Amino acid sequence: MVEELERKYDVKILSTEDKVKFPDELKAKLKESGMMDDKGKLKLKGVSPKMLKRMKQEYVECPVLKEDIQFVQCFICPNFQSRVMGEVFCKGDPLK
Repeated sequence: MVEELERKYDVKILSTEDKVKFPDELKAKLKESGMMDDKGKLKLKGVSPKMLKRMKQEYVECPVLKEDIQFVQCFICPNFQSRVMGEVFCKGDPLK
């Protein structure tokens, strides 16, 4: 039996045709954690370039921050648990 992850929210992943721009704050966080190089190229471990391209056009209506955020921001959030069939399992803990 598969053990259920403890989570508060199942958040639907939405898609946009627009190229979503990363907020500077997020870029700084990504660079700090080694997920983005100095040129601003994303490098997520275990994520193919094709998937990354798709992720850049996705966003979620974050139930914790109460705003739309880029999927990449959601993906690196401590509340992110997994992505299953177009949804994110979110722990829903308050963020600082």
